[in-house]
Amino acid sequence: MTNSQNSSHQEALIVIQQAVSDLANWAGLQLTRPDDSDAIKEAKEYLQWPSDRTPKPLRLLFDAVKLSEGQKKQHFWQPRVIEPQDPTIPYPQLQEPTSTELEVLQQRIHREIGFLQESPQDWENLSLLTLILEKFGSFISYGESDVALIDKARTTAAVAGAIANNNGENQLSLVAGDLSGIQKFIYTISSDGALKSLRARSFYLELVIEEVVQQLLEDLQLPRTNVVYASGGKLYILAQGTDTTENAVNKVRQRFNKWLVKAFQGKVFLALDYLKFSTEKIGTTEFAEYWSTLTTKKLAVQKTRKFADQISECIKIHDSYEPCRVCHRDDKDNLKPLNTNELDSVRACGTCRRMFRLGGQLLRVDAIVRSTQRDSIPNSGEEKLILNLPNQVVYYHLFKDRESLSIDSIQDSESILLINNWDIKQYTHRNFIPLFLGNYAQESEEKGTTIRAEEMAKEAKGIKRVGYLRMDVDHLGRIIAEGLDNKTLPRIAGLSRQLNYFFKVYLNSLAKNRINNLPKSEALINTLTQAPRCNLLVIYAGGDDLFISGTWNEVVEFAFDIYQCFRAYTGRNPDITLSGGISIDDAKYPLYQAAKASGNAEDAAKDNGRDSLCLFGKALKWSEWIGAENINISDIEVLDTETKKYLETVNIKLDLFGVLPFVKKLEEQKIDINYARSFVRNLLDTAQLQEQMIKDIEEKRKEQQYENQLKDIRYYLHLPKIAYSLARLPQEILDKPDFSPIRKSLMSQYNAPYFASIATWLELLKRNEKHDTKTTN
Repeated sequence: MTNSQNSSHQEALIVIQQAVSDLANWAGLQLTRPDDSDAIKEAKEYLQWPSDRTPKPLRLLFDAVKLSEGQKKQHFWQPRVIEPQDPTIPYPQLQEPTSTELEVLQQRIHREIGFLQESPQDWENLSLLTLILEKFGSFISYGESDVALIDKARTTAAVAGAIANNNGENQLSLVAGDLSGIQKFIYTISSDGALKSLRARSFYLELVIEEVVQQLLEDLQLPRTNVVYASGGKLYILAQGTDTTENAVNKVRQRFNKWLVKAFQGKVFLALDYLKFSTEKIGTTEFAEYWSTLTTKKLAVQKTRKFADQISECIKIHDSYEPCRVCHRDDKDNLKPLNTNELDSVRACGTCRRMFRLGGQLLRVDAIVRSTQRDSIPNSGEEKLILNLPNQVVYYHLFKDRESLSIDSIQDSESILLINNWDIKQYTHRNFIPLFLGNYAQESEEKGTTIRAEEMAKEAKGIKRVGYLRMDVDHLGRIIAEGLDNKTLPRIAGLSRQLNYFFKVYLNSLAKNRINNLPKSEALINTLTQAPRCNLLVIYAGGDDLFISGTWNEVVEFAFDIYQCFRAYTGRNPDITLSGGISIDDAKYPLYQAAKASGNAEDAAKDNGRDSLCLFGKALKWSEWIGAENINISDIEVLDTETKKYLETVNIKLDLFGVLPFVKKLEEQKIDINYARSFVRNLLDTAQLQEQMIKDIEEKRKEQQYENQLKDIRYYLHLPKIAYSLARLPQEILDKPDFSPIRKSLMSQYNAPYFASIATWLELLKRNEKHDTKTTN
């Protein structure tokens, strides 16, 4: 084991400079390429740095994930640049990129980073150079065909930086953190303006995890490149295998949990630990085992013993006061009106009032300055995020735009976070750090703030309701720990980065401009309308999950957009799927109850075997919701072989199958409202009768005679009722050529399970009852 005399920051800078030099040389530029230090040589040996330093086409890393079925196709990323703002969602292709496509990227690189040849100061800017690699090197490979240049360079820089601080030890450490209790902190609030407050709380926790990362890096004397992953309340940092790591981890964990137990009554807890391993294991598949052990065992143990170090504070008897009407805490006596502009505003604690005020500023935040000074940063927003940690107070100053920052006033000890920004011209200061946030928001009628629930309901089509969507990736822990064939550090980092991009970057782009972000192939996308999804609010979007509100019909359609875009983004790998739940509620329905309802719906989707959506109280596979037109019965995934054999019609085609195609086609018929309501009611009655009879039979299904009876009911009971309902429609509707496929497909036994969902969707689209306060989950 060797020990470089350079600091970890210098080691990381050299590696990143080398990668940028190779990128520039590929594009026809000449940049000075520094030599390896001993630590860098060692890191490159472990991570198999390529001898051929020419970037090449990048295969889709998601193709390498296999849990059960695995991917049967091979995809490539099209060489591309990440645009400065709101980059469109990239989708992989089956064809390997051509030399012409690679040349287009080379020309762009040559044009945009040539300034480095004449700018020694920028050449020493680690943050800028890393961003350049991320911007231009995320869709080309370097060495291994499915490892992107940015992931190879950043992880190599991390290993070299950790080795440089190792003091001769032959071990490294993986540090992992998990901010648990996020749901308790975010979702259990109820008040006027709750959406605004909830979004502020989500934003607040993003900066809490950012602060944990910042303090760990400072104590460990490591650069930003050593952060393998930090998103969704979780973090992973590669560090040296010395006592310094143990001391830093214990110090930061105790400091934050001492603050968290007082600030939030123990609702939020920081699990933070580390695991040492032999340095030579960093480039092997065993690294994933350390990742998994640290997450599923060491952090899990801490979560079962929350605040063990602060037990005296937890059991201390506190005075009790009037509860805050927002978060319900009763240990504060300084309750004041939440909204000073309303005479009858509820009384809230200081934290909730700050969150409410902060929520009003979050329509647009482009830059954040982290400082230990409250008033030293000019032009920042009135409301500052304050972390009043033991023996240290940290302030986060908010800016609506990058241009209002006075760079000359920023001290070396202060850092600047730029939100969702890949404009390399903006990163002229060494302390600039990119921060990615899922932060799309529609503006309220009250200019300058985010849309309110009442406004969402008013803009809804049909029934005036608000929708709440919760969704996350199925089996994410297993995907990272078990799914990859070759579970090395660069691959794990690359997989995490690409998932993080989707939820924190591309989700914003999809909401802002859905048409330009949908897959271009019609075979990959099915939507009810082509209308923009304007009335949405991203409350939370982490590394693999999200919580979104909006008009109920736009939330429903946006869920379909997200799923289909995600599946296309991941190459439609059958082992990488999403599950989600939607609740539909009155605008005045308590937000914490709506969050609970959508969470329960998500759980129901998970219980349905995952890869499912629970909507209108029904959990179905996404393939059943999205459906298809002109499909062979043998291609319907949700039908098992036994059922297909029972029905003995596997060679026929259905004009329509599933929920969405029926809703879309029936909406297009523009049936008179009175006939439409009667038709929908009959659909609902048929579904309810069928479900009740199935329930009765299932109680007796141990007997074989009832097994066949159950199948008869499931597939044939609906026929007389549907025939009657169709016959009552106006003749001009029945005579339409495009109604024939609808009639035929409604009479098909395969669509009988979807009548309730079809009818409910149609009914809500047609209904506008202002005084109806019922909830539809």
